Amino acid sequence: MSGLFQVPWSDYQSDLVDALWRTISYTVVSFIGAVLLGLAVALLRLSKVWAARAVAAVYTEVFKNIPLLAIIFLAYFGLASAGLKLDVFTAGCVSLIVFYAAYLSEIFRSAISGVHAGQTEAGEALGLGRAGIFGQVILPQAVRQALPGTNTFLVDLLKSTSLLVTISAAELMSEGRLITSSTFRALEVYLVISAIYFALCYPLSQLLLLLERKVRAGVPLSPWRRRRMRAARALLAADLPVGTDRKSDRKEAAV
Repeated sequence: MSGLFQVPWSDYQSDLVDALWRTISYTVVSFIGAVLLGLAVALLRLSKVWAARAVAAVYTEVFKNIPLLAIIFLAYFGLASAGLKLDVFTAGCVSLIVFYAAYLSEIFRSAISGVHAGQTEAGEALGLGRAGIFGQVILPQAVRQALPGTNTFLVDLLKSTSLLVTISAAELMSEGRLITSSTFRALEVYLVISAIYFALCYPLSQLLLLLERKVRAGVPLSPWRRRRMRAARALLAADLPVGTDRKSDRKEAAV
């Protein structure tokens, strides 16, 4: 073990930091794109138009049953041979987006379908249009139901950026391969790279788990809803007479 750690890591510190930021950039851009595309596909799957449902279903089944590595090769090498040359960052993000959007679309579709139909009827009774019902009634409830599965895929997406080493995407795994080529210390280098991935993924998973617990406890997600909740509590408190015990009032109301 004394001869294990012999790589001059100080010489590669700046390169590792750049690779770390590149990995985070791939993760953030790809996750945002996958969420938007997945939501669009989910809405198409729930559409009343048969052609839209068919297109969305084909997309979902195709990309759910093709390995991510094959999609990366198609995006970077396949499209280039057909005359559409994508740079490494674009090809990597596109690959991750189309792959994870297929899975997220199923999560979003299930969450939207899980909102009771009575919520739509309540929105119509309030005079809301279709966009208002979806944005103010359906979507907030669907987000709460979709959050656990979405969080899982975020961590998985972060780990999957390591597959972009196959196109030399300058992320952590690519930098690890370069350091290994220079030092011939594969065990040490990949142990350190694995530790960096763990240091990224474990705190992220714990933060997302904390977010799930807060949402499950009824904490509002957006600042706008938090302000509405505070305003509602203030109105309820103002309606009670001074010195009134709220618990006793609720008991009397229940009786």
